[in-house]
Amino acid sequence: MHKQIITIGFSPCPNDTFIFDALVNNKIDTGNLLFEPILEDVQTLNQWAIQAKLHVTKLSFGVLPLVLHNYNLLYCGSALGKGVGPLLISKNDDSIKNIDESLIAIPGENTTAHLLFSLAYPNAKNKIFLRYNQIEDFVLSNKGLGVIIHENRFTYAQKGLIKITDLGQYWESKTQYPIPLGGIVVQKTMQPIIQQQINYCIKNSIEFAFSNYPILNDYIRTHAQEMNEDIMRKHIDLYVNNYTLNLGKDGIAAVEMLLQIFANMRGKKNELQQNFLIPNVEML
Repeated sequence: MHKQIITIGFSPCPNDTFIFDALVNNKIDTGNLLFEPILEDVQTLNQWAIQAKLHVTKLSFGVLPLVLHNYNLLYCGSALGKGVGPLLISKNDDSIKNIDESLIAIPGENTTAHLLFSLAYPNAKNKIFLRYNQIEDFVLSNKGLGVIIHENRFTYAQKGLIKITDLGQYWESKTQYPIPLGGIVVQKTMQPIIQQQINYCIKNSIEFAFSNYPILNDYIRTHAQEMNEDIMRKHIDLYVNNYTLNLGKDGIAAVEMLLQIFANMRGKKNELQQNFLIPNVEML
C-alpha cells in the first residue's frame, strides 16, 4: 500500500515524545499515513508554522492567531490545564519593584508565555528572546528576570531563584478557563478526511502511551537529555491530561478566549476567527 508521508513537528520534551512515540515509531496502525518526525524547540516550530513549513506541527497557542489562514487546530494533542502556566522568576526580591523597567528573558516572541506576560505586564517593553532552557542561567547571572516553561518549573527553586508571578494563575483568575499552552495543527490544504485521520491517529498514540505509563521508554529518555525520570514523569503529568485526549467544550472555550484577547491586544476587537478547528469531527 502506498503511504502518504506526513511531516510532523514536535519538541523533544517528555510530554511531546510521550504523545508521539507510538505514532512515529510504528507502535500503532496509522493506515495509509507515514509520519515523518522533525524534533525542534517550540520557538523554531512556531516560526515554521508561520511559514507553513510542516503538514502537522506542535505550536504555542500564542502563535495560533497568526497561522489560522494556513492551519486548523486538532482536537487531540493539546497542552491545557490549571496550575501549568509559565512563571516569572527573579534572582532576588529587589527586582520585583521594577518589573516594567527590568530586562525580561522570554522563551520566544511567538510563545504563549510571551502572550501571557504581555497580558499581565503590558508596560514591560525591555525584552530579550532566548531558547527556553537558557533562561534560568540568564537569571542566575543577574542579567534580568525570566519567564520559564517546561521542566524549569521544577528546577528553578533548587537553584535559589524566586517566583514573582504565576502567569497561568493570572490567566485563570482573569478568565476562569484552563490555560492553553500548546496545540497541534494541520494544514488546511489537506483533505478533511486526512485531517480527521491524523486526529484519530494522534488520539490512538496518546491512548497507547497512557496504557504503558508510568513506564518511560527509550524514545522519551533519549530526547529528555539530562532530565531524571522523576522530572520526566512530573513533566508528563503536568502537560498531558484529558484536554490532550480531547479539547472538549472547556478547552475550545479557552482557545476562543485566547484568540479574543490576542485580537484585543492588537486593537482588533472583532477579529475573532470562529472556524479554527478541523472539520467534521464529533467531540467525544
